[in-house]
Amino acid sequence: MRTGGKLKLVGLSALFLLTLGGCKVAGSEVVVNADHIDNKVFKIKEEVCTLPEARVVLTNYQNIYDTMYGIDLWEHGFKDNQLENYVKDMTVSRLAQIMAMDYLAQENEVALSEEEQAKVKEAAEAYFASLNDAEKEYMQVKQGDIETLYTRYGLANKLYTFLTQGVNDEVSDEEARVMEAEQIFVSDEEKAKEVAQQLKEGNDFLTVANQYNEASEVEVFFSKNNVEQEVADAVFSLENGEISKKIKTTDGFYFVKCINHYDQERTDDNKSVILEERRKEAFDDVYQGFLTDLPSEFNEELWDGVKVELNKDVTTDSFFQVYEKYCTW
Repeated sequence: MRTGGKLKLVGLSALFLLTLGGCKVAGSEVVVNADHIDNKVFKIKEEVCTLPEARVVLTNYQNIYDTMYGIDLWEHGFKDNQLENYVKDMTVSRLAQIMAMDYLAQENEVALSEEEQAKVKEAAEAYFASLNDAEKEYMQVKQGDIETLYTRYGLANKLYTFLTQGVNDEVSDEEARVMEAEQIFVSDEEKAKEVAQQLKEGNDFLTVANQYNEASEVEVFFSKNNVEQEVADAVFSLENGEISKKIKTTDGFYFVKCINHYDQERTDDNKSVILEERRKEAFDDVYQGFLTDLPSEFNEELWDGVKVELNKDVTTDSFFQVYEKYCTW
């Protein structure tokens, strides 16, 4: 058994069940001192995550990637098992986060109601019934393992709602405004001067962009919460058809032509993004401080021995969908 590893507790969004993002929030980590814990992947305080529980989440993430990108991604898309290691790290991080949140729920006297517990049981029965014999054997899972997982996820979800219920949910149109635009980006100041001169002479913006643009795209959508402040200050004052002056940023120089200064549909969608950012900040204010003194152990040797195997009979990917069907509250 190797010791001295780190069990990383990840951050949360309202869609944390399906988020396939990174494994940390603001650098928060819990250093572990792993003693022998048999068939258990990790332990936080007195609660343990067993290998079958971890395999359920790992297998579903694996097959979600299959569905999204195709099986060749596993066989040829990454060198040195990068994708396998990424999904394994994400699995442990997500499960550790959920378990840590459940302890935080206890501190805040948040618990599942009898009705919610009944929904958890229904969900566990439904998901377990969807598994074929090969999947049950591959994950070494029993219905009780699924019920434990869904209970933890349900409690974490309820805690998130509890800690973010006071967040202001009013987002103005201007704060969320999304505009459609065309851009030219150059990293060199001399090239920026050339672009500025061509635009001043009235040359077509797209023609100049095709000659000079170093960004991956010309056609873009800007919102105030996803661009540098220098860019936002310059572009959100533009009217349709208007072209900005040279905009200097830390990376280089931008020129922007406004195509539609107010995209209604994308603005409405962006309101949800901004609101979720507010909720995450409110949650993190409490959650990250809670992690500081939370003891944990990680069975690194056991988890290192787990390999992602491609099996045509193991296709289950509905663990999160079943949870959402029965257990969102």
